[in-house]
Amino acid sequence: MGSYVPSTREERREMLRAIGLEDYRDLYKDVPQEMYLDRPLNLPEGMSELEVSRAMKDMANKNRVFSTVLRGAGAYDHYIPSVVKYIPAKEEFLTAYTPYQAEMSQGVLQSIFEYQTMICALTGMDVSNASVYDGATAAAEAAAMCRDRKRRVTLISAAAHPDTINTVRTYCYGTNDQLRIIPAKDGKTDMDALKEMLTEDVASFYVQQPNFYGQFEDAEAMAELVHQAGAMYIMGCNPIALAIIKTPAECGADIAVGEGQPLGMPLSYGGPYLGYMATTTKHMRKLPGRIVGETVDAKGDRAFVLSLQAREQHIRREKASSNICSNQALCALTAGVYMASMGPEGMAEAARQSMAKAHYLASGLCAIPGVSLKYSGEYFHEFVTLMPKADEVLAALADADILGGLPVEGGILWCATEKVSKDVLDKVISIVKEVLS
Repeated sequence: MGSYVPSTREERREMLRAIGLEDYRDLYKDVPQEMYLDRPLNLPEGMSELEVSRAMKDMANKNRVFSTVLRGAGAYDHYIPSVVKYIPAKEEFLTAYTPYQAEMSQGVLQSIFEYQTMICALTGMDVSNASVYDGATAAAEAAAMCRDRKRRVTLISAAAHPDTINTVRTYCYGTNDQLRIIPAKDGKTDMDALKEMLTEDVASFYVQQPNFYGQFEDAEAMAELVHQAGAMYIMGCNPIALAIIKTPAECGADIAVGEGQPLGMPLSYGGPYLGYMATTTKHMRKLPGRIVGETVDAKGDRAFVLSLQAREQHIRREKASSNICSNQALCALTAGVYMASMGPEGMAEAARQSMAKAHYLASGLCAIPGVSLKYSGEYFHEFVTLMPKADEVLAALADADILGGLPVEGGILWCATEKVSKDVLDKVISIVKEVLS
């Protein structure tokens, strides 16, 4: 294998002599001798391209890819138009990185600007950043935005996604701040507990809409309670649901965040995804990452630039409220292409079909003796059923090439999107009925 160091061996010797050394190991003379590795690493021999290709295919063949997915819990199997896969795969986007030089990066900057614009339209907010790593990170970064010297406590609903709760908890641990969990009641945030826990040291409250169990929260009533206590209100929203429900802005949210995976990204065994973040003008300068803006160049033509960058390299690290210093540009481009190709009505239709098919599936399952909904509230495209023989039911569905719902405490969390047909839903209901009969 060739050397990845661009200098020649003689050039390296010359550099060592210039600093009075004979060997590169002299650079590490302060390292104890027992720390040196004086034997070869236990690594297999290198392979040819053909051998690597065969090995990777063998590994890929071990994956189980179901033809029907009835599991959501934060990652959703929506239909992705062909153009959404084609445009981000173009090499000029695949090879692009951080757009430091605006004059050289107009295409990438415009794609981010368009993405930000559509996120603002979807959430009703004034400004969006260029994205962060995923939805859980977005929630944690939003909570960090809200803290000040007097208010250091973050509240989060127990009905939020467990991964989101854990990510926010990790951020709070790193900054020595407190995270307090608002308990859930009947599948939704306990409003009485929220009111009681909104003390003077609370900086913000995060709620997921719809929540982890698919239930719609009373978002507007929560906003009123949170603002009366002088805290900030963060909503984590499913972007497909936002096509047909009230926007976070209409509900009174200060910050809107969420997982952007439903916007054209395949499940991909967990990533890469992206987290969207949007807020009001009042809080714009607290957004982490970067914001792309539109301006004109010296000739008066439209141009795109990095308007704001809250990068930790630009300020003293101890004063940084965030260490986010990049964005998911390729995923954000994918989301932008998806939203542009679907349009408002296309996204609304996907949302309506997902909701209708989930309710059809729930109705069919609950007609089977022994099966019932765990929660009675209104829901979007996910719901929890109480069901005997849950393991046997899921195994039977898997034998039919169907990935059933997610086992959760006390039941199964099901999800339906516009991709699943009525015939398949009828088949699912029939299989469950047969197992339980």
